[in-house]
Amino acid sequence: MKFSFLSENTGIILFEQKIECANFQRVNQCTQAIEIHLSEFIVDLVPAYASIHIVFNLVKVSAETFEILLNQVIENLSIDVVEVTGQKTVTIPVYYGSEVAPDIGLVAQFSNLTIDAVIALHTSIVYDVYAIGFAPGFAYLGNVDNRIAMPRKESPRQKVVKGSVGIADQQTAIYPSDSPGGWQIIGRTAISLIDYNDERLTKFETGGKVKFNAVTRQDFIDMGGEL
Repeated sequence: MKFSFLSENTGIILFEQKIECANFQRVNQCTQAIEIHLSEFIVDLVPAYASIHIVFNLVKVSAETFEILLNQVIENLSIDVVEVTGQKTVTIPVYYGSEVAPDIGLVAQFSNLTIDAVIALHTSIVYDVYAIGFAPGFAYLGNVDNRIAMPRKESPRQKVVKGSVGIADQQTAIYPSDSPGGWQIIGRTAISLIDYNDERLTKFETGGKVKFNAVTRQDFIDMGGEL
């Protein structure tokens, strides 16, 4: 990992540039260490797949001193990857029926599996929240089982319905609102993912965990889902 300045009071720590659980655990471990040791200087801290974006307060610390302190934190990190504790797991009920999952058959064909097997694999993993972006509440989750890691569409849809669950390569995500999108849509949740009255805005946070739970068509409707 390496720290570089982006401006007089912002910088970025770059890790190995690949999407994988072990690498992301290093990001989380480093993020927590910075929060513990340097919180008095931090204005904003944004972890992502393989980086941490940092904004610090120049009134409280000079750029030179901050870099020294940050490098000390980095150097004192354990070499071994440890599981970061205190992570919240959000369970999302998903209906995988064909009425709301236009691409689940394509994913099954691509994977040479049955639709039931695709559903079983998708719901078998507790996913890491790698990053939040693209749209408010849109959480990039990984890693999808390699057997169903289908590439995104060559031509995006003009509209993907709110609550749609998609796959794009080794990632999966939920569309929190109606929007264009090119992910392979394999299901839909009736749960609202954005609350503008909540300062957190969304149920997800980078470094958190997400688990999908398959529900029946009737369960989906009872939860307020629309076909």
